[in-house]
Amino acid sequence: MPDSPRPARPKKPAPARPLWLTWLLRLLAWGVGIAVAGAVAVVCIIAVALAVAYPNLPDISELADYRPKLPLRVFSSEGTLIGEFGEERRNLTPISTIPKVMKDAVLAAEDARFYDHGGVDYKGLVRAGLANMNRIKSQGASTITMQVARNVYLSSEKTLTRKIYEVLLTFKLEHLLTKDQIFEIYLNQIYLGNRAYGFAAASEAYFGKPLKDITIAQAAMLAGLPKAPGANNPVSNPARARGRQLYVIDRMRDAGFITAEQATEAKKEELHLRDGADPTRLHAEYVAETVRQLMYSQYGDSTYTRGLNVYTSLVAADQAAAYRALRKGIMDYERRQIYRGPEKFVDLPDDPKELDEAVDDALAEHPDNGDVMSAVVLKASAKEITAVRANGDVLQITGDGLKPAQSGLSDKAPPNIKVRRGAVIRVARTPKNTFEITQLPEVEGAFVALDPRDGAVKAMVGGFDFSKNKFNHVTQAWRQPGSSFKPFIYSAALEKGFSPTTVINDGPLFFDAGTTGGQPWEPKNYDGGFEGPMSMRRALMKSKNMVSIRILQSIGTRYAQDWIGNFGFEKEKHPAYLPMALGAGSVTPMQMATAYSVFANGGYRVNPYLITRVTDHKGKVLVETQPPLLNESMRAIPQRNAFIMDSLLQSVASGGTAAKAQATLKRPDIYGKTGTTNDSLDAWFAGFQPTMTAIAWIGYDTPRKLGDRETGGGLSLPIWISFMETALKGVPVTEPTTPPGVVTVGGELYYDDYGPGRGVTSLGVDAASTNGEPIVGAPIGAPPPPEERNRILDLFRN
Repeated sequence: MPDSPRPARPKKPAPARPLWLTWLLRLLAWGVGIAVAGAVAVVCIIAVALAVAYPNLPDISELADYRPKLPLRVFSSEGTLIGEFGEERRNLTPISTIPKVMKDAVLAAEDARFYDHGGVDYKGLVRAGLANMNRIKSQGASTITMQVARNVYLSSEKTLTRKIYEVLLTFKLEHLLTKDQIFEIYLNQIYLGNRAYGFAAASEAYFGKPLKDITIAQAAMLAGLPKAPGANNPVSNPARARGRQLYVIDRMRDAGFITAEQATEAKKEELHLRDGADPTRLHAEYVAETVRQLMYSQYGDSTYTRGLNVYTSLVAADQAAAYRALRKGIMDYERRQIYRGPEKFVDLPDDPKELDEAVDDALAEHPDNGDVMSAVVLKASAKEITAVRANGDVLQITGDGLKPAQSGLSDKAPPNIKVRRGAVIRVARTPKNTFEITQLPEVEGAFVALDPRDGAVKAMVGGFDFSKNKFNHVTQAWRQPGSSFKPFIYSAALEKGFSPTTVINDGPLFFDAGTTGGQPWEPKNYDGGFEGPMSMRRALMKSKNMVSIRILQSIGTRYAQDWIGNFGFEKEKHPAYLPMALGAGSVTPMQMATAYSVFANGGYRVNPYLITRVTDHKGKVLVETQPPLLNESMRAIPQRNAFIMDSLLQSVASGGTAAKAQATLKRPDIYGKTGTTNDSLDAWFAGFQPTMTAIAWIGYDTPRKLGDRETGGGLSLPIWISFMETALKGVPVTEPTTPPGVVTVGGELYYDDYGPGRGVTSLGVDAASTNGEPIVGAPIGAPPPPEERNRILDLFRN
C-alpha cells in the first residue's frame, strides 16, 4: 500500500512582541522622521535666510582698494613727524613692507592657520569648543578674516543675526580678496588702543619707532593687543600686557616662527615705552597747528581722513634749538620773580598705600610740563624739602635749590604760599644734576627764524607751552616793538640825505600842549640821561630815543609811515605821530622777521612760507612750493640802503646794546637791534646773519612791567644767541660786498650823491634846540585824535 503523505506540522505562532518594544520602535520611527523633517526644514530656512541675507551684504569690492580714515600728518623738512590730526592714528602700510616678525606674531596670536583655512577655521572652532567645555582657559574661534568682516562692516553686538552676517561676509571676503589683501587690511585696520589703528601706528604710539625696526618682544606685545586693547594696554595695565606678551611669544615658538632660544631672549628683553612727555622729542606744536588750520581751510573736514602728508620748511635741529632757547630764557626770567606759592594743597594720609593714591590723584591734575616737573611735598623745613614725583622718585631739595621759594619756607609765610606737607610744587633739574624749586611762568614768549633768501620758516615757537596756551604769539600777538623798530626810521632817513656820520643831538625834548594837540610830552632816554651831539651810527648803537625822535621829525611822520610799508608793516598800525620813532605801533614777531629779512638779503621783500609739499597717503604730490628766486620785482628798498643799514646794525651787535652777540658767537656777520618798550612791557631782539633772520620776544599776555632792570638785551638777546649757536654751526662767514651807489670816505659809508658835506650833516645841535624848542625839520603834523593821543602819551610819558 502506498505510503500516504505525512501531514504537515502546524507552525508555531511567533512569540508576541512586547507592547513596550512596539511603542519604542514607533517612537524611534517618528523621531527619525521628525528629525529628518526638521533638518530639511532647517536647511530650507537657512537656504531662504541665505538667499535673503546674501544680497543684503555690504559691497566689499572697495576693500580691494582699501582706503581707511587716515590722519593729517605734519613733518619737518627731514621727515620728522611733528604733528598728527584725526580721530584715528593710522599709517597705511603695504603688507610687503610690514616685517615678517610682526606678521608672524599676529598669526601666532590670532590665527595660526590663516593661510590654510577658507575663512572659518573648523578645527580651531572644535578646539576652542572643547577647551571652553573643559573649563580651561577660554579660547576664541574668530579667524582674521572674520575679524576683518566684523571690524570693517559690522557692529560689536553679540547676536545670532550678526554672527550669521559675519560668517557670510567671511566667505565673501575669502572669495573676492587674496589672503594677503585680507591680512593687509587687518594689520592696518585693527584698533590697538591709545588712538592707534594698525600696527604701524601702534609701534609709533607705544615704542616711538617705525614698524620696520620692531623686535620680537615688541612685536609680541603689540600682537597681544587686538584681543583686548584696553585691558592689555602696556601703558595703563603693564602687568596684564606682560602676561599677554609672554603668551604670544610661546605661541610663536610653538608655531615654529621663532626658535626656543629666540623665545627665551625675547622674554628677557626690557621694553621701553614711549613717554608722551619725552624731552627728546621735537616740539613743534605751534607749527603743526598752523599747518592744520591752513589744510582745513583748503580741504575742509576731509583734512582729517584722507591721509594728507604735509612737509614743512622746518629744520628739526633749528626747531629744537629754538624751543630749548625760548624755554630757558623764560625760566631764567622766572627765577628772578617772587614765589607765588604751590599750585594746590592736598591732604596726605599716613597709610603708604593711601598716600600713593593721593599723590597719584594730585599729580594727575598737575602733570609735568616738559622739564618743569610737578611733585608733592612730603616734608618741608627752611633747610630741606622732601617731595615725591609722579614716577615715584623721592627728591631731596636743599641749599640753593630752595632759594627761589625762600618766601614760601618762612615761618611768617601766608597760608597760600607756605610750602608744607601736601603742597603741589614745581621742580627743575639744575646744571649740577640737583633739583630746585621753581614755578610755571606767567610770562610768555615767541621765537621765529626764517631764511631771508626765500622766506622759508626754519623754526617757530609760539609760546612757552602749547598745551598751556595755544595762542601763537609769533603770528597772533600784536605788540609794541620799541627800539627794535628804530632801524626802519633810520632806513627812511638815509633816503632823505642822512648818513652814518650825520651828527644829531641827544638832548632834552619837550612838546607843549599846543604842539601835541593834547597834554605836554617830555620823552626820555632809557637811562634818563643825555649825551649831547653824536653820530647817527653811535645813536643807533646806544639806542638813543631823543635822536630817533629828531630824525623822524626831520624826515616827516607821513613819509616814514609810507616807508615802513616797504618792509611789510601795516601803516594803519603805526600812526603818523612822533612816538612811532620809539616803536609805539603794533607788530607781530613774524612781521619783524619779514622786515629784518629785507636788510639781510640786500633789500628784497620775501613772504614767509611754511609748507613745501603736500602728498596723499600713497605719496602722490598734490601741492609743491617752489622757493622764490630773488629778483628786482621783489625789491623793497635800494640795495645801498640795505647795505648801510647792515653796517649800522653790525655796529649794534659788535659794540652797542647787543655787543654780547658777536662776543659770544665770535663771528663778524652778525647784525641786530635790541628793543625795550616803555615801562619794560615788551623785550625784543631782532637780528640776522645773511642766511638766517631770527626774532625773540618776551612779555605778558596782559601787558605789565617785566621789571625795572629787564631789557631786550637782557631777556631776549640770550635766547637769540642760544639759537644762533646751533643754527650757524658750520655756516661760513659771509663777507659783504659794497654795492653800486655806496662810497667809503674816511672809513665811513655814504651814498655817492650824499657824500661828506652834502646831505644832512647835523641835526638839532644849535643852542635853541637844546633849550627845548622845536628842532629843525618837518612839523609834527595835525594833532592826533584824542583817544590815540592819550594812548601814546600814557605809554611814553615819563
